[in-house]
Amino acid sequence: MNSIQAVFDSRDKRYKNPVGAVRSGSRISLSLLIPSTVQVVKASAVVSDDRGGPQVHYLMVEEKPPVTATSDYRVYTAFMTLHERGLYWYHFEVQTDLGFHVISRQKTDNTAAELDDLVPWQQTVYDMQYEEPEWINGGVYYQIFVDRFYHTGKDVELPGKKLRSDWGGCPEWQPVNGRILNNDFFGGNLRGIMEKLPYLDELGVTCLYLSPIFEAPSNHKYDTGDYFKVDPMFGTEEDFKALCKAAEARNIRIILDGVFAHTGADSRYFDRYGNYGGVGAWNSPNSTFRNWYRFHDDGTYDAWWGIDTLPQTNMNSSSYMDFIAGEDGVVRHWLRAGASGWRLDVVDEYPSNAVRKVLRAAKTEKKDALVIGEVWEDASNKIAYQERKNYFDGSRLDTVMNYPMKDAIIAFVRNGDAPRVAYQMEEIMEHYPSFATHSLMNILGTHDSVRILTALAGQIPDPDATREELSHISMSPQELETGIRRLKIAVLLQMTLPGVPCIYYGDEAGMEGYKDPFNRRCYPWGHERKELQDWYRRIIRIRREHPVYKTGHYRTVSAHDGLYAFERYSDNRKDSSVMTVANCGNKGVRLRIHGEWKDILSGKVFVNNTTVIPGETLLLEHSPCS
Repeated sequence: MNSIQAVFDSRDKRYKNPVGAVRSGSRISLSLLIPSTVQVVKASAVVSDDRGGPQVHYLMVEEKPPVTATSDYRVYTAFMTLHERGLYWYHFEVQTDLGFHVISRQKTDNTAAELDDLVPWQQTVYDMQYEEPEWINGGVYYQIFVDRFYHTGKDVELPGKKLRSDWGGCPEWQPVNGRILNNDFFGGNLRGIMEKLPYLDELGVTCLYLSPIFEAPSNHKYDTGDYFKVDPMFGTEEDFKALCKAAEARNIRIILDGVFAHTGADSRYFDRYGNYGGVGAWNSPNSTFRNWYRFHDDGTYDAWWGIDTLPQTNMNSSSYMDFIAGEDGVVRHWLRAGASGWRLDVVDEYPSNAVRKVLRAAKTEKKDALVIGEVWEDASNKIAYQERKNYFDGSRLDTVMNYPMKDAIIAFVRNGDAPRVAYQMEEIMEHYPSFATHSLMNILGTHDSVRILTALAGQIPDPDATREELSHISMSPQELETGIRRLKIAVLLQMTLPGVPCIYYGDEAGMEGYKDPFNRRCYPWGHERKELQDWYRRIIRIRREHPVYKTGHYRTVSAHDGLYAFERYSDNRKDSSVMTVANCGNKGVRLRIHGEWKDILSGKVFVNNTTVIPGETLLLEHSPCS
């Protein structure tokens, strides 16, 4: 059978309108171009939903006269209205004089093709009543690992915890009796963060994302001991309230790290070691907390990734979820204390109903509360534990951490892979609702990943390298020079792509390091790399001066031969359009532009086309009156 060269692009309004995710009840048009030489008997858009319902065939009708610039094609259009929120998948089926044709998308470039294995296009539909927390749009996140940011006041010494006096020293990584204890503390605390608010404000930060602050035995606090108590090493609940109040005075909000899929074994709820009075789930089958966990007949229990110090919680337990998301639960308590939202740790491990309950609790307490999920893949179609998560149906998450874009930016800046970074951004813009992209946490590094400076120019160690080996690797002067140059490019992209950039504390100061714990060193106060700090300040200032970065649209301008250029533009004619351009290849590449554009970074004016040389970056502004 001969194939037909049909044309369709789900990211172009001429073929699909509206482009991207839609509110429930929206009317969508799909237009397929079919060569005029082919006699069409019947054409249909075939849609299936993610709930297992039957396929629905929408008849495509030929448009007359055809809305194309050439007579070589005829246009067939179908209209559909999707009333239920969730995920849908669609392709086209065409009966012609040449036979029956099934048309779906090419994975590499989103174009239409007849394939042996059908690859449908995705349609995300979200709740028509959903309201986004707009306060974060156009802002800047700043992630703080509390123990390592800044210390002020008296030292706090507690049994079993080693207080370090060498601020900036290498965190302990050596196992003790086969275990990594994570019990060395440098003294960073909430009052220390409050003392550094002027610095964060001057940098341009609008939202602090704090690592867990609740009582726990470790320095990282992901092994929660008591959800209603600030860890004494960090301060008190009154300190947290004071921090929120002082931050609010500077128009800075604070979101907390919600670690609800597991607790610590040394906790009020599990109490394996008897430090909380012996009434935890470990101690007795009759414990109030027993059904918060899953025990086996042999006395073992489900633990997060098999780590026995992190017993996994049973989020199907109504008692546990009421404790977390009830009227007087953890989520609402800390919002009342001054927090503006939550980042949900390992949210993939939450049953869907548990995610809904957390979001509902947050929005009930504060209508504009922000709930962010830790998801490392495309969050719109994520499947985990045999369950489609549907994070963006309007009832589960506001947005997520943008790990896919982090990896794409690193691949581009380090290796010149422009098509990858462009395709990744276009896929996000198509799959994610606008509310999710507006607040998307655009990271370059976190407490769970290699420091961005190291990732961009450091040695690439063996995947099986030990902590001892990693502890001895540092960047050479030449690597540092290369890393700073590359990081400036990465930051320019991070600050101007759709979403909200998130700075991992100290990245702006030039901190380096491989994975945990070497990416969790102390902030180098007084030893910052000023060149980088000044760059961050400058690009953040530009970002905050241009309204287009709040909710503006995205368009790829160029993505080839190491050159990546994209435009941010607005429906508001009073707003300037801004084009970000970066050449991470090894040769000059011609950039085609139209009209007069001024480079915000250098002040130079460009008219029509220009050649972008390797390593060059431009931030071109096209004013409304140009």
